[in-house]
Amino acid sequence: MRILIIEDDLDLAANLYDYLETKGHQAETAGDGVTGLHLAVSKNYDVIILDINLPGMDGLTVCSKLRQEAGKQTPVLLLTAKDTLNDKLSGFASGGDDYLVKPFALQELLARLTALSKRQQSNQVDSVLQVADLTFNTKTLEINRADKHIHLTPTGLKILELLMRNSPNVVTRQQIEETLWHNSPPDSDALRVHMHSLRNLIDRPFNQPLIQTLHGIGFKIISPTEIGNGN
Repeated sequence: MRILIIEDDLDLAANLYDYLETKGHQAETAGDGVTGLHLAVSKNYDVIILDINLPGMDGLTVCSKLRQEAGKQTPVLLLTAKDTLNDKLSGFASGGDDYLVKPFALQELLARLTALSKRQQSNQVDSVLQVADLTFNTKTLEINRADKHIHLTPTGLKILELLMRNSPNVVTRQQIEETLWHNSPPDSDALRVHMHSLRNLIDRPFNQPLIQTLHGIGFKIISPTEIGNGN
């Protein structure tokens, strides 16, 4: 893991650095909030260790700016000498992912860092959907097929995500309508119109169609190779 340690206690920071390096991880340190925020924004880390009581800019402010202004979702493990419910709630409200009270065992800290890093990797994988040459990043809403960028309406985005998350299985008309309009679809032709528009953008410009209709049942999106294998 690549780990940023934002801690003004030089002895603690050195201990953390040495321990993490001996465990095979790459660590970098910052002794104040401003420097720490700059590094957190300008570089990519797997996880950040962030002390709440920092000079220049406190840890809660650093975390809040990292999330709200920089838009960085790097997991943050907050360190503090305080162990009250309000302190913990403030930490989570600022965007922290986990909370560790000083003093702590280095083994526990590493276990928490590992869990945060694995969770983040899992989230990143889940956010990028792919069927054949079609990819959909559900966080950035970027859709590409065969290196061509595709723009969809909000309704088209919802339908495509539902189909891709369930691929190669069938999604019924009822499931799609409930996702879009709950139990009150506008009219009987509304879904047909949206599916027609979706096909025009996802399938028509390309050689191989991905969206299939199962008449009277629903729709599915499937790779041509899976169709050939009898799926």
